[in-house]
Amino acid sequence: MAWIRTWLGGVPRYLWGGWGAIASLLLMVALWEALAAHYGPLVLPTPLEAADTLAAWAERGGTLWPTLLVTARRAFFGLALAVAVGSVLGVAAGVSMTAAVMARPWATVLLGTPPIAWLVLAMLWFGTGDGTPVFTVFIACFPIVFVGGMQGARTLDQHWRDVARAYHLPWRMRVMDVYLPHVVSYLFPAWIVALGSSWKVVVMAELLASDNGVGAALASTRAQLDMAGTLAWIGAVVLVLLALEYLLLEPIKREIERWRDGGAAGERV
Repeated sequence: MAWIRTWLGGVPRYLWGGWGAIASLLLMVALWEALAAHYGPLVLPTPLEAADTLAAWAERGGTLWPTLLVTARRAFFGLALAVAVGSVLGVAAGVSMTAAVMARPWATVLLGTPPIAWLVLAMLWFGTGDGTPVFTVFIACFPIVFVGGMQGARTLDQHWRDVARAYHLPWRMRVMDVYLPHVVSYLFPAWIVALGSSWKVVVMAELLASDNGVGAALASTRAQLDMAGTLAWIGAVVLVLLALEYLLLEPIKREIERWRDGGAAGERV
């Protein structure tokens, strides 16, 4: 578990170097405050009003956490299916030129079809249960991951393949030390993009086709003209995504991509 210790040791350094991101977020909050002061609470409540609403829900415990858990379960289940199926099929398509050529139109069609169209079909197929948001998340995230895996497999430098053959590296070493780091360096950004898409899509699906979750809560605040509540739910989703990306995924991504620096240094020598 050396890589876990290395990752944990790098987290404080990563957080210390995150002042630029924090400054950007503070600037966004300041802009929000300025717009709220200009337009008034009926159009745009202040960040403090939205934060107070969110804090009240968190203190009561019966509104915020169960709602977020419902949405998270649907988002992560659909995302997990997209990551598993899209990664495997994408890499498989990238290995073969014929498969890549045949798969490209499918990827273009799936990427170009709006998620709302898949949502309408899912509502007809699965009704108002979990199947509709999970399917919509899967079909929206699958082509993103698929293209990332295909590009990763297609762009593997022939030089490294030749080196692996010349030194007669075992198959396991070729996969783990040569092929996998390169492919994952393409897949990981696709996974991060898919993560953000999964939450946007699942909230949209819940808004139109569910009676629980963050989307349903947004529908309720919209019906009550509760602007502070609407912004509080949006803020809760954004905070979850920021925590997942910057506290978990980004440090892991940096550790995974350290091989690029080593490879570049080797080439310069």
